[in-house]
Amino acid sequence: MVNLQNMGALIVENQVLLIIGLGLSFFIAWNLGANDAATPCDTAVGAGVITPKKAILLFSFFTAIGAIVQGHMNIKTIAKGIVPVIDPYGAITITLAAGLWSTFCTWKGLEISMTYTIVGSVIGYAMIVYGSFEWEVLIRILISWVVSPLSSIGLAYALYKLMRKLFYKVLDDKRFHKVVSYSLIGALCFSAYSFGANDVGNATGVYVAVTNEVLGIPDNTTMLLLAVLGAIGIAVGGLTWGRKVIETVAFKIVRIDALSGLAAEITNGLVVYLFTTIPYIYLGYGLPVSTSIVGIGAIIGAAFARGQGLVDKMTMVRLLITWLITLPVTATISATLYIFFTNVIKFF
Repeated sequence: MVNLQNMGALIVENQVLLIIGLGLSFFIAWNLGANDAATPCDTAVGAGVITPKKAILLFSFFTAIGAIVQGHMNIKTIAKGIVPVIDPYGAITITLAAGLWSTFCTWKGLEISMTYTIVGSVIGYAMIVYGSFEWEVLIRILISWVVSPLSSIGLAYALYKLMRKLFYKVLDDKRFHKVVSYSLIGALCFSAYSFGANDVGNATGVYVAVTNEVLGIPDNTTMLLLAVLGAIGIAVGGLTWGRKVIETVAFKIVRIDALSGLAAEITNGLVVYLFTTIPYIYLGYGLPVSTSIVGIGAIIGAAFARGQGLVDKMTMVRLLITWLITLPVTATISATLYIFFTNVIKFF
């Protein structure tokens, strides 16, 4: 009887933790939309071809499609790639740590990497619970963090040069400028789709195990439901607070015109899409790259190809410092919260 009572209490506890956790997961998704809406929208807004409000509406719609169609690829990586399984209290501390840090940075108008934030939080949890983590997966993720922005800088540079060479006779034609403007809006949509596919796992991936346990549903169904939840949260975040960071990236790093914006946005969408899809095909899980860093790398690559090397150094320094400290800060916060919560529970 005692065992049955204990089992019943554990089930109820996990159900409560799941409800709290999904609320926090939605909060992370909201932060993603609020902070990272800048990634697909920055070039089109900076080039003046679309208003921030319209850009955010397109971002919300196509991000949701990407999350639902391909979001499971990176949800799997966060859920079971770095550590074997994440317990309910671990899921809560990971999302709470990530949420606190991302909210602070969004409030300051800094575009952080939510990928760094979540991975850092998972590392902090892993060190307390397991004493280590899956090095092979983590090393691949870290390599992708280096390769992806370098790829975006090089590809955007080459693509801009190629377009200038192909269309140099009509660059000043108003009709050509109109075509480029519409193409840039299309590139925004593709980039938003790629963003949804790559980043929704950051919001919801840590809840796969506990959702499976409480609801008793298979992994594929769990990941789809979590992707839908994340997509809604991202859309709400973009619509409510996305404009603040968009203005930082669109206007304060470098001046963007329609053609350089098109080269940058095609690059951004393509690089993020490939890092999501190709590893999943060959490794069984996608690689969560920093969509924000890839996007800014693409903008810088196109700017240098245009012969415009005047990047706002102060803005870039602030962003780089934020990116560099995100991993250790979130790992520390996550580990501290997990120790605190588990000790409080043991006390009671």
